[in-house]
Order: sequence, then structure tokens, then C-alpha cells
Amino acid sequence: MTTMIEARWSHVGLNCRDQKRTEEFYSRWFGFRRARVVEEDGVRVVFLRSGDVYLELFATSADPLFETKDDGPANPGAARHLAFQVDDVDAFLAQARGALPVSLGPLEFDAFIPGWKTVWVTDPDGVVIEVSQGYVDQSEDELARIA
Repeated sequence: MTTMIEARWSHVGLNCRDQKRTEEFYSRWFGFRRARVVEEDGVRVVFLRSGDVYLELFATSADPLFETKDDGPANPGAARHLAFQVDDVDAFLAQARGALPVSLGPLEFDAFIPGWKTVWVTDPDGVVIEVSQGYVDQSEDELARIA
């Protein structure tokens, strides 16, 4: 029997027009901190860390391939959005005091999960970020019934 190699989530690489501005955004609003900077052949990559999650920031001057809106692009092969959990979406937005551009919501999804609420905001380059409260997985029994 072959043993399955365990894969763990590592990072997301983001192209950004202004690495410093993007680093400040993710540090201020989502608790990321600089973990490493690598420079070679004129390319600088800034690694940000929050817990076991990393963001790699790559500088670019290219124009976006598509426009993002609402909860993210519908383009195949493109990430729709990044997502973070908070205890209270309204408190998160109150703390932001209008400094975060809201692209959609807040919306409540009580019909699916009591207390599930989400708002979508954008980072300095238009990457859509979902901020949610109250999401929980289905139980094993529920999942077995719908398989």
C-alpha cells in the first residue's frame, strides 16, 4: 500500500503595483507581518505571515487582465477571492471606519448557517477579500446524507 503524502496549505502569491502599500494593507487589516524579503536579479519578493499562512508579494506594472467586482471575478483559472474569518463583521467594518472599499454586502446567510454573515472588500490592487463570521462545517452525518 502506498502512503499518501500529506500536503499542507502554504501561501498565495499576489502581484501588486505597490508592494509597500499592499504590505501595509494586509498588515493593518488582517494581522500579517513581514517574514522575509528575497531579492535577486532586480526582483524583490516580500513574504508576509499570519499564523501558518503566507502571502508572497510580487511587484508588477502590468494592467489587470479583467475587472474585479462584487465577490470576485468569474474568469476560469482566476482566484475568485481571498477569505478571512472574524468574530464580528460589523465590528470589523466599524473598526475600518470607511477605510476599506466594500464591493458587496454585508450579506447574511442565515438560511444556510445561523449567524453566517459576509462582506467583500478589495485590496489596493482590486483583489477581492471575503470577510465572514459564523461559518461552520456540516457534520459528518449531514455530509453522508447528501453524498
